[in-house]
Amino acid sequence: MKLLFVLFNYFPHGGQQRNCLRIAQKCALAGHDISICVRTWEGPRPDGIAVETLGCRGWTNAGRNQNFINDLSDFTNRGAFDGIIAFSKMPGLDLYFASDPCFEAKYRHNKSWLGKLTRRYRLYRGWEEAVFAKGNRTQILLITDREVPLYQEIYGTEPERFHLLPPNIDHRTFSETERGSACLAKRGELGLPAEATLLLMVGSGFRTKGVDRAIEGLAKLQSPEKNEAHLVVIGNGKTEGYLRLAKSLGVSSRVHMLGGRTDVPDWMLATDLLVHPARSENTGAVLLEALANGLPLLVSDVCGYAFHIERANAGRLVPSPFDQSQFNRLLQETVYSPDLSQWSSNGLKYAAEEDLYSCHEKARDLIEKYVIARAR
Repeated sequence: MKLLFVLFNYFPHGGQQRNCLRIAQKCALAGHDISICVRTWEGPRPDGIAVETLGCRGWTNAGRNQNFINDLSDFTNRGAFDGIIAFSKMPGLDLYFASDPCFEAKYRHNKSWLGKLTRRYRLYRGWEEAVFAKGNRTQILLITDREVPLYQEIYGTEPERFHLLPPNIDHRTFSETERGSACLAKRGELGLPAEATLLLMVGSGFRTKGVDRAIEGLAKLQSPEKNEAHLVVIGNGKTEGYLRLAKSLGVSSRVHMLGGRTDVPDWMLATDLLVHPARSENTGAVLLEALANGLPLLVSDVCGYAFHIERANAGRLVPSPFDQSQFNRLLQETVYSPDLSQWSSNGLKYAAEEDLYSCHEKARDLIEKYVIARAR
């Protein structure tokens, strides 16, 4: 089959982007002719998969996305694709991989009515409705079902169009020798002693992930003498405001913003705690990756995958509504908890027993099923 995968922007370290590429690669390995269409592409292009860029013009992000959708319609009409699979909401899809929260629900609960008068609102609302409206043909692949009631309430989406997938992390094996080597190597990279306490944050979109919350918590930590904790932040984003915050709080020497990295698993072996005080998080694959690396966690309960942390007993949850003082206290208690070793063991056991790995294979199977069914 000739399949087209679509998303607005591709960059190597985004969860949505990695899912798109890996599922496309699974379909290519199954013998299908695969193309990926984006507005922008960063990083190396995959072997054996055609990459097309369209619609990179306009004054606003919403306008550029609409130009991309317009150009995509012309492109697909010429390309005679058997199926179109998108990771961004837009019209004309056979399957949509849902990784973003419900746009309309945010406006109903958190936004001023004036926002509904903007072109941005009309565009994003229209793209979402084109996927979820009752009677539409688009099949919806999910990695968490927490937003399903919202879509059904707002758009009347039929329940049979939702297909829940398992998570999508890589299998991870390592020895304690490898863990020890990573601990020394990564502390050495930062110029820190072997006994230094390291907190880790991973993810792009620093405000959404709560980097400011973590920096404020770091500043309030009461550390044992000569063992002040350091915060390592890995991900793409604008760092200037967070570095200014760290400086104003007197912790600039203990905040290390490293940008996007390909060695995240090694940092998970090397650090003492994953800190993820996110403001919102549809799923949070990084939480499961931490489990599989035996890294204890302190995580906002708003994260879609937070229930795995609770079920595994692999760390602590930050309750909603978020309160900075409460987070500071929880961070203090968690970083220096005698339970860290047990949480690490619990996470490894959970990752060994649960299916946290087959998302991409199951997605490929559903793509084949529904594209073939449509062709009949």
